[in-house]
Amino acid sequence: MNALRTLIVDDEALARERLRVLLADEDEVEVVGECAGGAEAIDQIRRLRPDLVFLDVQMPEVDGFDVIAEVGPEECPAVVFATSYDHFALRAFEANAVDYLLKPVSAERLRTTLRRAAARAAMPAGERFPPSIPSLVEGAGAAGYRERLSVRVGNRFQILRTEELLWIEAADNYVQLRTAGGEFLYRATMAEMLKVLDPGRFIRIHRSMIINVDAVQFIEPWGMGEYLFTLADGRKAGSTRTYRDPIRIAFDL
Repeated sequence: MNALRTLIVDDEALARERLRVLLADEDEVEVVGECAGGAEAIDQIRRLRPDLVFLDVQMPEVDGFDVIAEVGPEECPAVVFATSYDHFALRAFEANAVDYLLKPVSAERLRTTLRRAAARAAMPAGERFPPSIPSLVEGAGAAGYRERLSVRVGNRFQILRTEELLWIEAADNYVQLRTAGGEFLYRATMAEMLKVLDPGRFIRIHRSMIINVDAVQFIEPWGMGEYLFTLADGRKAGSTRTYRDPIRIAFDL
């Protein structure tokens, strides 16, 4: 996997410098440019075509959201908003941001963001930019991804924490959710599940299978660019070559 070609956009020189220093310690990132304003960012995105942009929200004249709107969804790279204000978070995820960082950014938090960005960049093109991210309420966490799901069990609903999911498998118009406590049917498509689950924790390995990376016990090479996964419940699941790159990134293969 090539390094993520990254552009830093912030009207504060110290903020740009801090982020540049943090990114210098990350081998999978190549900083290709810096901008002090939104108008310059639009030009640089079109000229440099970076994979990832760290974008401040509040800037004079042209703000971060204006940048995304002007560049347009077809040309816009993966975007991480970095700002001092938390009240723009929902709007940021509605704009399909990979993540939303509050300044000052820590090295540990930045690495989590880079894993998400790499996973997004490695996805098949049709899955990189879902039409929306769920609200930060009703079961969604600080990064906008679901922390809980409600599944019907008889005449009541059971609440499942998404971190407890071992794997998710397509089942017609439903998906089968597997936890240590059993299996549950949930009305959603695989594409819809990918929109609401944290890509730093969940990865698609097959058109009909998503797994929790923390549930993986063993990985065996299984053909050209394919792998056989043994999960915590003993389930064995094979991947396909379509998802080779995100798998290699997630597991450092």
